Amino acid sequence: MSDDAEPELFYLEYYNDFLDKVRLLATRVAQGEWQPDFIIGIGRGGLVPAVFVSHQLDVPMLSIDHSAKVPGFADELLGKIATMSAGGSRLLFVDDINDSGGTVAYIRQLLTDQGCDAANLRFAMLINNVRSRAAADIWVDEIDRDTDKRWFVFPWEAVSDRETILEEARSVPERLD
Repeated sequence: MSDDAEPELFYLEYYNDFLDKVRLLATRVAQGEWQPDFIIGIGRGGLVPAVFVSHQLDVPMLSIDHSAKVPGFADELLGKIATMSAGGSRLLFVDDINDSGGTVAYIRQLLTDQGCDAANLRFAMLINNVRSRAAADIWVDEIDRDTDKRWFVFPWEAVSDRETILEEARSVPERLD
């Protein structure tokens, strides 16, 4: 995609559609053999779906903020989460989209480095990219970034102005090329 080409924005802003996806995600978790002790929302995009999943499953929720990229901030919280996992707590991380896999890979690696029990971790997404370098365990919709170049705009992002959304989409050109 050239620098001046405009990405295709795909708005997922209809509340009922979003609610249907979150309910389906929670249902898939509830119907599985593995059940979480905690839901962990990954900030920013995973916080809203995590709250809904937490309420639907009646499972307490924690949160981390990976998106702000504040040095050490998420890492410190993930250290505490690794200790919980090593102690037997089952943790379900929720995010809006597993696109490149960078967030999932980063969190898994940091938790592993800090002694986490990988059997106690799962990652749930509203949208999962089959080409992602790190796999999600549970998802609602699946895309293939080799053919699907849409930039997904979730309801909580739709309140941003168009230029901000386009700037964010262009910040990761490999997703759109």
